[in-house]
Amino acid sequence: MKNLDFPVFKTKSDEYKKFDLTDAKSRQDYFEYKAGPEIKKMREYLKKNTFIAYFMGKKSSGKGTYAKMFAEVIDKDRIAHFSIGDMIRSFDEVIQDPARRGEMVKFLEKNYRGRMPLEDIMKSWDNRSTKTLLPTELILALAKREISKLGKKAIFLDGFPRDIDQVSYSLFFRDLIDYRDDPDVFILIDVPTNVIDERVKFRVICPLCQTSRNVKLLATKKVEYDPSAGSGQAKFHLICDNANCPASAKASAGKPGARMTTKEGDEQGIEPIRARLEKDEMLIKEAYNLKGIPKVLLRNSIPSKQTKDFTDDYEITPEYVYEVKDGKVITTERPWEVKDDEGTLSNSLMPPPVVVSLIKQLVKVLGI
Repeated sequence: MKNLDFPVFKTKSDEYKKFDLTDAKSRQDYFEYKAGPEIKKMREYLKKNTFIAYFMGKKSSGKGTYAKMFAEVIDKDRIAHFSIGDMIRSFDEVIQDPARRGEMVKFLEKNYRGRMPLEDIMKSWDNRSTKTLLPTELILALAKREISKLGKKAIFLDGFPRDIDQVSYSLFFRDLIDYRDDPDVFILIDVPTNVIDERVKFRVICPLCQTSRNVKLLATKKVEYDPSAGSGQAKFHLICDNANCPASAKASAGKPGARMTTKEGDEQGIEPIRARLEKDEMLIKEAYNLKGIPKVLLRNSIPSKQTKDFTDDYEITPEYVYEVKDGKVITTERPWEVKDDEGTLSNSLMPPPVVVSLIKQLVKVLGI
């Protein structure tokens, strides 16, 4: 990220052991090998303590993935990932139901405190677009309502703050949800814009089961070649390999499985969300410079010239390349290289080494 110093975190092991980071069992062994002592400390800490962590990163930077993986490694029963965006989308459905809408209005009449009249908020909510930010005071009231249902858990809060004024609100947010004695921390994620662009641009989904993959970065076991594709069109297509997909029975019987397709608009990459990404970066910089709150700094990428010194080879995100030989599609892997926001040629990291960094840094800032 331009003008911010996110240090490179070393996950390279002294004794090389290779793990398959796409396999759940192998991935668990990897975490125990790379961060076993810290994992033990965190599990012990969470038996009696909790924390609230504000995940801040650009859209599609991996916040949900990191939070989910952290919970799976440490203790999913004591950790919650709470997304403000998911909460608001769920309330979009609630207000369409008269009975549930009435319950919400009663709650807000008791708990909402803000400058905009509640009646006006409900009217604007009925007509709002996804680009319109709801009043901060309303978001705090709604979040309090939902978080109270989670019980006493450590919380990764995703999607707050979303505006400059909310950065200062976040410092006192824990007081609203009865986490008065627990520490809070900002977790800031640095992901090159080019990484997000290619994640979106090459993303494909199964039309039957909605499984998501990436032609360039997350291939399936079977790939088809279409020689009739015109100029500018995809010639290689991923075939869904989700075992629970309705097409999986056909595929196992030797019949064609479901061809994964590009979601409308994804071919534009980050262009439709560029303004959002720029605002996200501004908020990260604001939080980075804030004093008095501990920060965990996560990097998604490492300059290519430093990769061998700081990571093991299997921790680097692979790029999948396809070619046709004797009528069959041959898939090969190579380390994915992209330019970061400073223009430095870099390698993107798989999620697990980023989570190793998260675990070790969080143990340190919490003083465990």
